[in-house]
Amino acid sequence: EKIIEELKLRYERNPFKSRDEVLDVLKAIILSILEKSKSRDFVEELCVLRLRKKPVTVVFLGINGVGKTTTIAKIAKKLRDHGLKVVLSAADTYRAGAQEQIEYHAKKLGLPVIKHRYGSDPAAVAFDTVRYAEKHGYDVVLIDTAGRMHTDIDLVNELKKIIRVVEPDFKTLVVDALTGNDAIDQARMFNEHIGVDNIVIAKMDADVKGGVALSLAYELQKPIIYVGTGQRYEDLEPFAPKKIVSLILG
Repeated sequence: EKIIEELKLRYERNPFKSRDEVLDVLKAIILSILEKSKSRDFVEELCVLRLRKKPVTVVFLGINGVGKTTTIAKIAKKLRDHGLKVVLSAADTYRAGAQEQIEYHAKKLGLPVIKHRYGSDPAAVAFDTVRYAEKHGYDVVLIDTAGRMHTDIDLVNELKKIIRVVEPDFKTLVVDALTGNDAIDQARMFNEHIGVDNIVIAKMDADVKGGVALSLAYELQKPIIYVGTGQRYEDLEPFAPKKIVSLILG
């Protein structure tokens, strides 16, 4: 709606003479919205922050099934390949198989993972991971969290406790490009109750329209740091507004 309004305004000021002109104006409007969510290089940002404090801590938010743990593994590999010492935190102590999943990735990437028993306090796991990182000279702590329905008040309180205990440098939200409006609702909720610093859009390779990126950029105006483009660890690309415009307008 906002885009249509803007298009009308521009037409009133300076009537379009051709279809191509309409398309060019439309591209410019969409690009200006997407550019609001363009971010600095995340790895670079962590490297700069690490010079001031160690470890740098990132808490990942997102409901089950959005690709959060896989995204953590992809980012961990990027950081590791950049020469940073990374430790993972298995602070999802509820979902069956969650710890095994993050352990599987940690093993493949040759990274340590700190975990407690299932059912234990997630904030304690996160706290212990940060302490481990401090003691052993790790640069970055990546914390996986539970992701039951985003409307679950217990989940919100649990996440708030983790944030209180570890005071992360970044709260990174992972959403699934294929869930459409649900992704926007989740982003609103997490931002309202927990606070979101930046966003990763997973499964972007399967979203041929790019609409979720546009809606998120418009609604939240938070940096979108990466988009997931496949199952391999390498399939994580920086958010590129011009590429998204091409997806949206074809």
